[in-house]
Amino acid sequence: MKASMDYRLERNAFGRLVFITSTGERHEGVVPVRAFPIGAPDEGLSLVSAEGHELAWVDHVNDLPADLRALLMQELSSREFTPEIQCIKSVSTFSTPSTWVVETDRGETRFVLKGEEDIRRLEGQRLLIAGGQGVQFMIRDRLALDRASQRILERFL
Repeated sequence: MKASMDYRLERNAFGRLVFITSTGERHEGVVPVRAFPIGAPDEGLSLVSAEGHELAWVDHVNDLPADLRALLMQELSSREFTPEIQCIKSVSTFSTPSTWVVETDRGETRFVLKGEEDIRRLEGQRLLIAGGQGVQFMIRDRLALDRASQRILERFL
């Protein structure tokens, strides 16, 4: 089912989102918020005013027109920071805490894994790893990692 479009979104001169109702009422500083950012990132999106009031609900992001979807994805990507691990290069020790050196979609980095409980299993083969500085790292499919990365990861699961 296509989303009901009785509003428009645009950016103002300062780069902030503006929600415009069908009657022309403008709400500056609108923020898109995912209902399920990890489990179902494309389902359930709320457009929230600067005062914290929900202005619109989107059941499925893919139901939005392409230009609106692109604008919302751009806004979300600037707010959400969950680097995706593509390769585990090394770990300092196979006990915790340990320092991990990983290659992510945003470059190489290192973080401290405090305990095995900081690796959370999600649906399918996805994992969410809490780094020592509060950054959450995602592994979309642990079986798609190279064999060396899989062997390192298996020692902690």
